Amino acid sequence: MEKKNNQLGTESVSKLMIRFSIPSIIGMLVSALYNIVDQVFIGQCVGTNGNAATTIAFPFTTACMSLALLFGIGGASCFNLTMGRGDKKRAGYFAANAITMLILSGAVVSVITLLFLTPLLNFFGADSDSLPYAQEYVRITAIGFPFLILTTGGGHIVRADGSPNMTMACNLTGAVINTVLDAIFVKFMGLGMTGAAAATVIGQVVSAIMVIVYMRGFKTVPLTLGHYKPQFSAVKRVASIGMASCFNQLAIAIVQIVMNNSLNHYGALSIYGASEAKACSGIALKVNMIVFSIVIGLAQGTQPIESYNYGAKQYDRVRKAYRLAVCAGMAVSLAAFAAFQLFPKQIFALFGSGSDTYLELGVKFFRIFLFFTWINCLQPITSTFFTSIGKPIKGVFLSLTRQILFFIPFLLILPLYFGINGIIYTGPIADVLSAIVAISMAAYEFRKIKKLESQEKSSVKE
Repeated sequence: MEKKNNQLGTESVSKLMIRFSIPSIIGMLVSALYNIVDQVFIGQCVGTNGNAATTIAFPFTTACMSLALLFGIGGASCFNLTMGRGDKKRAGYFAANAITMLILSGAVVSVITLLFLTPLLNFFGADSDSLPYAQEYVRITAIGFPFLILTTGGGHIVRADGSPNMTMACNLTGAVINTVLDAIFVKFMGLGMTGAAAATVIGQVVSAIMVIVYMRGFKTVPLTLGHYKPQFSAVKRVASIGMASCFNQLAIAIVQIVMNNSLNHYGALSIYGASEAKACSGIALKVNMIVFSIVIGLAQGTQPIESYNYGAKQYDRVRKAYRLAVCAGMAVSLAAFAAFQLFPKQIFALFGSGSDTYLELGVKFFRIFLFFTWINCLQPITSTFFTSIGKPIKGVFLSLTRQILFFIPFLLILPLYFGINGIIYTGPIADVLSAIVAISMAAYEFRKIKKLESQEKSSVKE
């Protein structure tokens, strides 16, 4: 088993990228499809208010993802970094403690959501038209939050154990179940928001059970019950490493909340209306999640390669993994940019029909708000890179640049002068500025790595 793990330091980086990234990409796509599939069926069978309700509920999903990445990415990175340094005994505690925290945090979020459901939905931007639909949907999906968090976060631990295909299988199984049940519950049985929510939860439960079964036969390090008992030092280290990915998701949730409330206000003042504005933005953001999921999957696929080789001081392999991820991410993002510019009406039509003004606003979100989607890959790939090499503070800062440092200030200022169009202009401005920061930080870090590489060679000669 040790020999297999050492392949992270000896096998071709491009082959490792394919092996780890493809299952990770599929896993992330599956997570995005949970929301996309629900929105497609809800849009076609429930209508605009149903679409607006899923947009209002979206911060709950991103909050769950933030906890999943906090302990999932953090646990996986700590596990691989520790294995790279040869401390196999300590590595097991990081993996098991991460699983424990995923389960506990999921239970806490579920309880809080159910206790304060209506106040939270109002805070997230619900209006009188969409609130009943959002309540119906989230009241059920909240039951599945512990399973969603365990599936997403646990998948990173499973991948770190050298089983990326199992991570893919866990996510794919849940997505297939969700899609089939959505068709049955929403389209054929007419259960609306309740049916979509129930389909989502059932898929998540099955996926979580698969993760639990896998952990009982963890390959690299045999895990006992003692490994799962929370240790403050292990949990603290896992959380510090996973913080960048966590904050990135929390920032997305914060942006969505601010944006929903802005769309309520400026949408009502426009010719479009509040519910229509939220529905249009939600559709554009969730479609873009498909692209972002591929990019994040690429970044996550590099995580074990970068972590292990940085710990083993094989810096050239770290550099190559990062470059391959950026090149692949740019290719995917450019393809998405072309689709959004050329076929926005066709994409938007998948989520139901509406008035001419509704379609007009949807096209604006695709063509203008997502105009610089082709450089969006730089920020998540670079943020994950810093997390992978054990520099969480830099990763956290970079994860906050687009959403908090750039997006929210412009989101608050531009609509004062341009109305709802100001909200749309905010997207491309924040994308460009965050890309510039990511390029600058990556270039500086690789200059430092070059110096470490030179020092390592000098010490070997001596």
